Amino acid sequence: MFNTLSQIIFGRLTPSDFVHDPIMAGAGYAMIGGLVLVVLALTYFKKWKWLWRTWLTSLDPKKIGVMYLIVSVIMLLRGLADVLLLRTQQATNGSAGILTSDHFQQIFSAHGTIMIFFVAMGVIFGIFNLIIPSQIGARDVAFPLLNSISFWLFAAGMIIINAPLVVGEFSTAGWLAYPPLSELQYSPGVGVDYWIWSLQIAGIGSLLSGINFFVTIIKMRAPGMKLMMMPIFAWSVLCCTSLIMFAFPILTATLGMLSLDRLLGMHFFTSGGGGNPMLYVNLIWAWGHPEVYILVLPAFGIFSEVVATFSGKKLFGYTSMVVALVAITILSFTVWLHHFFTMGAGADVNTFFGIMTMVIAIPTGVKVFNWIFTMYRGRVRFTTPMLWFMGFIVTFTLGGVAGVLMSVPPADFQFHNSLFLVAHFHTMIVGGVLFGAFAGFAYWFPKFTGFTLNERLGRYAFWLWIVGFLLAFVPLYILGFMGATRRLDHYDPSLGWQGLFIVAGVGVLLICAGVAMQVLQVIVSIVKRNQNRVGEDPWNGRTLEWSIASPPQVYNYTVIPTVTYRDEFWEMKRRHHTIKPEYTDIWLPKNSATGIIVGLFALIFGVAVVWHVVWLVIVGVIGVIVTLIIRLTSDETEEKLTAAEVAKRELKRQTV
Repeated sequence: MFNTLSQIIFGRLTPSDFVHDPIMAGAGYAMIGGLVLVVLALTYFKKWKWLWRTWLTSLDPKKIGVMYLIVSVIMLLRGLADVLLLRTQQATNGSAGILTSDHFQQIFSAHGTIMIFFVAMGVIFGIFNLIIPSQIGARDVAFPLLNSISFWLFAAGMIIINAPLVVGEFSTAGWLAYPPLSELQYSPGVGVDYWIWSLQIAGIGSLLSGINFFVTIIKMRAPGMKLMMMPIFAWSVLCCTSLIMFAFPILTATLGMLSLDRLLGMHFFTSGGGGNPMLYVNLIWAWGHPEVYILVLPAFGIFSEVVATFSGKKLFGYTSMVVALVAITILSFTVWLHHFFTMGAGADVNTFFGIMTMVIAIPTGVKVFNWIFTMYRGRVRFTTPMLWFMGFIVTFTLGGVAGVLMSVPPADFQFHNSLFLVAHFHTMIVGGVLFGAFAGFAYWFPKFTGFTLNERLGRYAFWLWIVGFLLAFVPLYILGFMGATRRLDHYDPSLGWQGLFIVAGVGVLLICAGVAMQVLQVIVSIVKRNQNRVGEDPWNGRTLEWSIASPPQVYNYTVIPTVTYRDEFWEMKRRHHTIKPEYTDIWLPKNSATGIIVGLFALIFGVAVVWHVVWLVIVGVIGVIVTLIIRLTSDETEEKLTAAEVAKRELKRQTV
């Protein structure tokens, strides 16, 4: 009777699920301790009301963008801590005894998942929120409430993926959880369920956000801004969100089927029950390869803005850049099978996907040459954003050449399950996505703060990153050539590989030093902000976001601009044209707690499904539905900022 009651209330949760090894326990205690310190600080300084009104319930995309970036930075630090453990284990060849094989696989699975879903995805959505509305001449996104809900679903997924540090364990099935290893027979614990529901909830948030920004770009561009007059960054986001809308439903369906296999004994992917594990592999990569371009395309857009601005020239080959973006968007759905050439699809199928993999490298090459030609005979300023671009060219070219090599099926048979693939993937994602994010952060930072980042510390961070990155991953290319299999926590000492693993470990330490330097850069820049104050256009920018206040007002524009040129702001400056302010009433969305409440109930639902707490699952579902009904039946969703208030704000800004 007691056991039955306990199962009804707690599901499969038991006291033993809170027992962890010292490393996981320490991480869990640190996470809880950090939260307690934040709560105490907010209470001591009486900032709860400020936090609630200014940030947590805000529908201002700029504030939502900042919250995305804060979550992503926290998860980046978690991901770096994970990789330190992984590389220490390999550099010492397990002799240090810090990780068991099971714990190594948990960290390996968590690291990949966190860096893709909760660092890279969070960064790109943060930048979308900060830049897109002002760059296309809009005051807001198309669906402000949906934007808030998207973020809080993302935050809920982040909490779920960190929960195993406190209770339960994480998946050991890898960051893409292939069956049959992820099926109930081989992973009976809660680890795979944590993986499924953190991704499912965050993935739904990503899908909703993708729809939101697609509609924003299509419907809310400033008057006169035709598609072929948009900045390249806006084009990259349009292509990225198109991929999100087509790819993420595949992920949602795939995770749903895997969850049904585990929860209800279905057999979509269990070969013993009539299912097919290869169906899962096809579906997960039908989402997974477009996901690579979902992450990389916005970075391409950022680099296009940075190169044009710091070369003092318009972007070379605008039309070809747009065509290249669209070509990559379409072709990204024709290459997924190169992720499993080794699984016996047949010579004809492998040949087709090998050729398409080579073809998709062509539009990427077009973009690289266009960037170089933009710099040619320009007045290039090697600021920190441009340094990140140059680092990207080096690392991305290295990774791209390795990718073309792996597009040849016979070569892929040798390299696929080796550390060569690990090096290739990291070279593309870190060298592309993260370096692009760092360039964009340094480039747009003064727009949203009113002061620049410390340039000297930024350069130190860059060189630590680039040297550390090459030291961390070039040895892995070499080890892959030598036959080192990936996903292992130690290797036979007689093979003579240990020196390369030690070099790779040193590289990771340098990367961590680079991250520390970036944190120091932000702190020093804030402390010395009064010495680094700048105007609205510190870089002599070309696009509309540089025409508004720094930091921007909540409404972005007092007067929506009319666009007649591709680089409208550049042309305005060249023609000495100014927009006469006309103060009118502006309608803005009211703050709403709907997003955070939906995120809370989604979190409750996800945790309840993981632990099979049926009554809590029902609470989560009903909570989401009721919250949305209450909000959607309300008519009081906007508030008016009168012309007099707008004028007062503008006068105050101009006199500061």
